[in-house]
Amino acid sequence: MVREDKTSWKAGYFLKIIQLLDEYPKCFLVNADNVGSKQMQQIRISLRGHAVVLMGKNTMMRKAIRGHLATNPKLEQLLNHIKGNIGFVFTKEELVTIRDLLVANKVRAPARAGALAPLDVIVPAQNTGLGPEKTSFFQALNIPTKITKGTIEIIHDVNLITTGNRVGMSEATLLNMLNISPFTYGLAVQKVYDSGTVFDPAILDITEADLRAKFMAGVARVAAVSLAIKYPTVASVPHSIVNGLKNCLAVAAVTDITFKEAEKLKEFLKDPSKFAAAAAPAAAAPAAAAKAAPAKVEEPEEVSDDDMGFGLFD
Repeated sequence: MVREDKTSWKAGYFLKIIQLLDEYPKCFLVNADNVGSKQMQQIRISLRGHAVVLMGKNTMMRKAIRGHLATNPKLEQLLNHIKGNIGFVFTKEELVTIRDLLVANKVRAPARAGALAPLDVIVPAQNTGLGPEKTSFFQALNIPTKITKGTIEIIHDVNLITTGNRVGMSEATLLNMLNISPFTYGLAVQKVYDSGTVFDPAILDITEADLRAKFMAGVARVAAVSLAIKYPTVASVPHSIVNGLKNCLAVAAVTDITFKEAEKLKEFLKDPSKFAAAAAPAAAAPAAAAKAAPAKVEEPEEVSDDDMGFGLFD
């Protein structure tokens, strides 16, 4: 098969990226660091029918987008985020579903010297199975050890690598000796583009319950401020009405003034036994629960204060 020349390939790439930008209203900007060709092939297969993965040189991506700004000016927001080993994942489906597919296609990999650590690496306390001749290696990394049955044992958990730091040669060698593959690699979502808006992927984790809780917290703050400055708002009026009713009931309780809501209060004040009768069913439930609970086990006599030869105030 004859391979097309570089000029034709570039022209075809520009047409492809413009076609995808026009056809798909949503896409992910993903980082492909440490993703091999075999893993990339598996990702494409898992996304087939759901999303399209497009990789390429950043300069070509920017040039294609700039040439298409006259048709779709909102694409300009993508230009500032095309940095590093970046690519696109175009989709028409729910963003959360595609994001979960990308996360599921990660593979474990050993730590490599010079790589940036994406997470903290903690070596758990364990018997390494290594001979005493490796003791100096652990001492160089300040890892406390002891010899148990002729093998090196790590006494307690050790924080070996911190997130964001580069993995050293000694740390990588140790993790390989212990057969620990601490990192996972895959297409990492950097930004999300949806109909002209670019935002962080963390926003995809916000649920309706989170939005409802934030809204109610805002309403509570508005009501508190309105009540403090005595300025009526939709949020504070229900509280003002309730507080006003409480004040009216308090006045009715100490005067002859009465109204429908105060009649029951006055009856309780005249005959407290009615209140006791009303409260009895509510008190019966905890009592029944207490009876149903197992009886408290008494302490043995040998540990009681009396047997120890002194009283409570001695």
